[in-house]
Amino acid sequence: MVFRTQSAAVYGIDALLVDIEVNIRPAAENDISPNIIIVGLPDTAVRESRERIRAAIQNSGFFFPVSKVTVNLAPADLRKEGASFDLPTALGILGANGDMTNGAEMDGVMAIGELSLDGRVRPVRGALSIALAARENKIKHLIVPEENGFEAAVVKGVAVYPVADLRTAVEVCRELEFGAAKRVAPLELDPNALSTAASGYSVDFSEVRGQKTAKRALEIASAGGHNILFIGPPGSGKTMLARRLPTILPPLEFEEALEITKIHSVAGLTGRTGLVTERPFKSPHHTVSQAGLVGGGSVPKPGEVSLAHLGVLFLDELPEFDRSALEVLRQPMEDKSVTISRAASSLTFPANFTLVASMNPCPCGYFGSSRECKCSPLQIQRYVGRVSGPLMDRIDIHIDVPSVKFEELRGKTTEASESSAEVRERVIAARGIQLRRFSGKTFSNSAMAPRQIREFCAIDSEGESLLEKAMQRQGLSARAHDRILKVARTIADLEGKQDIAAAHLSEAINYRSLDRNYWA
Repeated sequence: MVFRTQSAAVYGIDALLVDIEVNIRPAAENDISPNIIIVGLPDTAVRESRERIRAAIQNSGFFFPVSKVTVNLAPADLRKEGASFDLPTALGILGANGDMTNGAEMDGVMAIGELSLDGRVRPVRGALSIALAARENKIKHLIVPEENGFEAAVVKGVAVYPVADLRTAVEVCRELEFGAAKRVAPLELDPNALSTAASGYSVDFSEVRGQKTAKRALEIASAGGHNILFIGPPGSGKTMLARRLPTILPPLEFEEALEITKIHSVAGLTGRTGLVTERPFKSPHHTVSQAGLVGGGSVPKPGEVSLAHLGVLFLDELPEFDRSALEVLRQPMEDKSVTISRAASSLTFPANFTLVASMNPCPCGYFGSSRECKCSPLQIQRYVGRVSGPLMDRIDIHIDVPSVKFEELRGKTTEASESSAEVRERVIAARGIQLRRFSGKTFSNSAMAPRQIREFCAIDSEGESLLEKAMQRQGLSARAHDRILKVARTIADLEGKQDIAAAHLSEAINYRSLDRNYWA
């Protein structure tokens, strides 16, 4: 007898349907082959599921057939990875054995989950992507592990049944065959309520003492989606500033939260939290590899740049990172996506992040500060030279972060420090101007194409003269020219001005301090 169940396999951040066909036949007298045979390009984890499934069925109080069981994972030319096929395979065996239903195939029901030996169902990766695939293929019911319930239930149009063990999953299937489930009801969530139920950030902009210029630069970076580099001595507050950038970014829309959750789900980082409601902040260690940074593997998985999608990627002590790892950032910073090609497949991951980097001005860290610097000019040149010019060209804002004065540190100045909520209001207003300007096609000034720069970044004769002098004195590239105009456009948007004035352009030019001080 043949019984069919349905599941899904995750590739990249999307899921593809997999039909699981189970056939039970009497064993021949001299047949010594394994009791369960799995075909359809299974990997090691799928092949090893035979013993997990056998133990889970028996320890859940069901009869495991002594006949030969053949399990086919279709389509057969698609490689199947992971343990998420355990639960649907076990349900297929029970269905083929006549222990679960009347013998009819469970149409419109999909299941995912890893089985423990005692029948418990463990969580799997990619539950959100699988739920979206179920909705696209008009599958009405989805059985998932209990820990993946909130994550999958975010998707409207699919009835999600979180189960803790195999017996509960069988109970759901039996009840679905004869009508709506009574004892095991689908999980109901309100996505709109989830998207606005962010717990709030534990840090705030008002906690940063002093650093008025750096905070202004961070506000501009947030308003226009610009990459930013902090340069300053140890203890000046570079990391503190970077960690507060997400608190002044606009709140996530539901579709954006869904997109971020999809990536984190594939990476197994959602757990019981369900929908991601805060912009991600990723800070990889400087020993990170190329694959860890942009993604990779025999079957490509998302890297840090994709996990920071629509959020912040913070690279602390930028020159300490491996140069080859830094160079792979150049393409994602321009294209806002990462394409990883392998012999078997090519996958594209989104990577629309804001890069925040920090570095010391020299190896000892005290060049240009009140403390004595013991580094020679050659040592400083080698240290700064660890970061290539092409990569630095792609960072819109370079800002010096000096040591905080004692009066500012102790709060003795009369100037009050703004909260994240106050700064965020101005950022949202500037983003609103950009959204109307680009008709929703480009969400920030940093993503403007050359044609849009010519259209929306026009400058007067005074600005032309100012920009020409800066290009000649600092030896700026054509890319730096465009980025100066983008930053100036953002500064004008923050002030609600339609035209870019010379003052806006002058401030944007001053945010190229690394060009001015080190390479000029």
